Amino acid sequence: MSNPYPKLHNAAWPGVVGKGPDSEPPIGLDKMLEMTAAAEVNGTKFDGIDLFLYDPHINIDSSKDEIKALGDKIADLGLNVGSLVAPVWPDIGGGSAMGSKQDRKNFVTQVKKSCEIGKTLREHGVRSYGVIRIDSAVDPGTWAEDPEENTELIAKTWREACDVAADYDEDLAAEGEICWGGMHSWKTMVNTLEQVDRDNIGFQADMAHTLLYLLGYNAPDDRILPEDFEWGDRDTLKEGLQEMTAALRPWTIDFHVAQNDATVFGSGTHEKTGRHCLPNDPNGKLNIAEDAGHWLRDENGDVTKAFKHVCWDGCMFPNEVMTKQQTWNDILAALIEVRNQHGWAE
Repeated sequence: MSNPYPKLHNAAWPGVVGKGPDSEPPIGLDKMLEMTAAAEVNGTKFDGIDLFLYDPHINIDSSKDEIKALGDKIADLGLNVGSLVAPVWPDIGGGSAMGSKQDRKNFVTQVKKSCEIGKTLREHGVRSYGVIRIDSAVDPGTWAEDPEENTELIAKTWREACDVAADYDEDLAAEGEICWGGMHSWKTMVNTLEQVDRDNIGFQADMAHTLLYLLGYNAPDDRILPEDFEWGDRDTLKEGLQEMTAALRPWTIDFHVAQNDATVFGSGTHEKTGRHCLPNDPNGKLNIAEDAGHWLRDENGDVTKAFKHVCWDGCMFPNEVMTKQQTWNDILAALIEVRNQHGWAE
């Protein structure tokens, strides 16, 4: 294999995110692991999986023995663990990063618990790379009531979370989505990260979500593509991607390969955010492998090697789609093409 890096990971959280009483039933972690391990394209398989530390997949208060048993299960399937999603939201034990003192304390506590699980998985041997994923756990409208003060509060909370994470030798990555205040545009995202001023925080880029940054959803003043932009204009799209990634790529320490049809979508209790599409969706606006290069290569065209794995993110797909093995084979094929074009050997 000419390019062993970046390692190719699937995400477990599409089995949970956007599911539940207001949508479809969650898909269990065992099923997500089973389909990930079974996927294969011309002899190439997934190298690992990224995990959501939330029931019904993983209880954030799991004991060390329970996490070690999970590590055994994943290793026995020939998979590694990469990045972990910390459950920082108010309705599941966390709190708004710009909320009350108790809210912000709860946020940091959830990050600490996530770091403890990450440490256990590293000690197990099943996890040797990856980050702890966070966001601001608050909507853009609430943030917009006082942008300056609220950004300062988010940065303060993230600083405290970074200091906790540093004790565990973990990096935090803030996933930019249009549904999270203080990170709902490319400019607000950079501004918030700059205010945190810690070495162990960065950006988690998701190709589906960041495409919406170009259109200025929830932040019209930060729109990059012209109002009269037409999607057949690849040259203008490339220019827009270059402008955005020039600002965010230096911060990027975790990366989600994805497709988007330039619309927003939400299901269950999840707010509307950039819609994830299947890699072969005819309405997809991205050339996945080519456009991934804006994130994986610097302004000189050199591969940055800023992270050791990439992950496919496909939240809020129907269960009928997610329980077909061909879905995961197609996704793996898209990831392989990204690695073929932008991978490296060490």
